[in-house]
Amino acid sequence: MKLTNYTDYSLRVLIFLATKNSNELVNIKDIADSYSISKNHLMKVIYELGKLGYVETIRGRNGGIRLGKAPELINIGEVIRNTEDDFNIVECFNGEKNNCILSPICGLKHVLNKALSAYLDVLDQYTLQDIIVNQDHIRKLLS
Repeated sequence: MKLTNYTDYSLRVLIFLATKNSNELVNIKDIADSYSISKNHLMKVIYELGKLGYVETIRGRNGGIRLGKAPELINIGEVIRNTEDDFNIVECFNGEKNNCILSPICGLKHVLNKALSAYLDVLDQYTLQDIIVNQDHIRKLLS
């Protein structure tokens, strides 16, 4: 399964923020520059992460963004579920757009559904804190 760029960027933003001190505010430009990502794309991502409570945005002259929750409270599986458009990895997963003639009898759908469940189950076992155990190295790479 391939994650969308939106989810990838969401995870990158969270990793970036998790390596900062909890009170430290950063701006979108810093994140965009660190990852060589479009600032406009990140604005959309950060807006949504703010709505979801993962990021806190502070407006104004001395504003910026920071994590909205402690890294150990941000579950990776939950983030992915909240940022992916859908998990229709094959046509038959979408009841409205399924035109596959094998759907009524096909066993592949059940196998793929089981694989998707296992994929998400593994992601549910990790938090952002687990991902940033090597914070010092991450900070060096992002600076």
